[in-house]
Amino acid sequence: MPTGPPGRVGCNIVAKESRNMSKLSIDIAVIGAGTAGLAAYRAAKAAGRTAVIIESGVYGTTCARVGCMPSKLLIAAAEAAHSIDRFDTFGLRLKGHLEVDGVAVMDRVRRERDRFVGFVIEGVDRIPVEDRLLGLAHFTGAYTLDVDGPDGTQTVEFKTAVIATGSSPQILPFLRAADDRLLVNDDVFAWNDLPKSIAVFGPGVIGIELGQALHRLGVQVQMFGVGGIGGGLSDPAVKAYAEEAFASEFAMDSDARVTSLTRTGDGVHIAWTGSDGVAREGEFDYVLTATGRTPNVRNLGLEHTGIELQRNGVPVFDRFTLQCGSSHVFIAGDANADVPLLHEAADEGKIAGSNAATFPAVSEGHRRTAIAVVFSDPQLAMIGQRYMEIDPDILAIGQVSFEEQGRSRVMLRHRGILRVYADRRDGRFLGAEMIGPDAEHLAHLLAWAHQAGMTIHTMLDMPFYHPVIEEGLRTALRDVATKLQANLRPAQAAA
Repeated sequence: MPTGPPGRVGCNIVAKESRNMSKLSIDIAVIGAGTAGLAAYRAAKAAGRTAVIIESGVYGTTCARVGCMPSKLLIAAAEAAHSIDRFDTFGLRLKGHLEVDGVAVMDRVRRERDRFVGFVIEGVDRIPVEDRLLGLAHFTGAYTLDVDGPDGTQTVEFKTAVIATGSSPQILPFLRAADDRLLVNDDVFAWNDLPKSIAVFGPGVIGIELGQALHRLGVQVQMFGVGGIGGGLSDPAVKAYAEEAFASEFAMDSDARVTSLTRTGDGVHIAWTGSDGVAREGEFDYVLTATGRTPNVRNLGLEHTGIELQRNGVPVFDRFTLQCGSSHVFIAGDANADVPLLHEAADEGKIAGSNAATFPAVSEGHRRTAIAVVFSDPQLAMIGQRYMEIDPDILAIGQVSFEEQGRSRVMLRHRGILRVYADRRDGRFLGAEMIGPDAEHLAHLLAWAHQAGMTIHTMLDMPFYHPVIEEGLRTALRDVATKLQANLRPAQAAA
């Protein structure tokens, strides 16, 4: 059974930074030492400003501690275990049976997780100790912060500030009835062993990745959703395919109505009505909530800054400058709930830190083409503009199924569809959504093409090797090219 407290990686930092300071005057205060905060601090220092970085918990980014990296470690183990399901079709015979050693699986997850976190801590260690404050920060005025730390409260006077406080798992109120059997994704990576069963709420990025991985490692999984599968998909065809693909592998009801959830002696009892109208019930060791994340902004004392706030408590900000209104405060990373991805957080932190250093002169930073990947099997990917973001009057769609795609069938990974979007007026590539093999790699090719402003015909002029999965992309591009033909100028059509 899973046991053990959440990881306490980085506690050595806490001990050596405890010190008594009552007041500090600084150019730039950076609140949060995650990906965005560290990038903001480095940008501020590179600009020659004095800066302090404030952290209320242990060091180590969300990605390294409880996000991208530990989840991929769990997924890698699951993929290795699942690979034997294709053995018979390949003509391979496994003598005996596969045994999943949950203790060993989780030991590697934690060990490698700590290694990744260690790299982050090494980077933090290189920050001068006088630039690091440990404690919970909250604004007391437009240009002052109080930091409640282990040795009391310190006041920080600043000229500009960067909010990079990250986000926390969102917990729906009815799930709290699971009491001590309720988990967030952070808790999974502190397990010493795998449970026998788990109910997962939220078929989004976190829910799909962890739910499928746990299923493939022998855990009985029941996934619940409302309104269909998530994961960032908006194209109805891709969403329908994804829902069918995952529901065929493990128990998933993406539009269920829970009628009761009760903590019992051995776990949690759940009763629900499925999307088919049938009443069901089950007992589970744990409940995992994966229903999204909430920006960590509510206890920052933002009401003392005079900054205009949105309904979710996040300041109104410009996503290209990261400036909150016209103020001297900037916000970056998961805290602004814009694009909660590591590479975006790094970019935003650099933009926010640079603008905090040059305030009142601010400039728009470089924002890359949107790219998002869900590391399920098949993988999901969204690139550029999503289906729902494009004006239907200008939209042309090309599609390919990977079910008959040569390289995909050779590898017995022939599931999925790719839909590419183009502007029917000029043939410009607008974006794509997909479920399929190696989506993480196709997504990068498509993101580069989008950021370069390429047209469909220019993309078709690029080399495609044989036999590779990328030939499926070429098929989708050819499909949309035929639909564009009548709308393009003769010179373009002949290209």
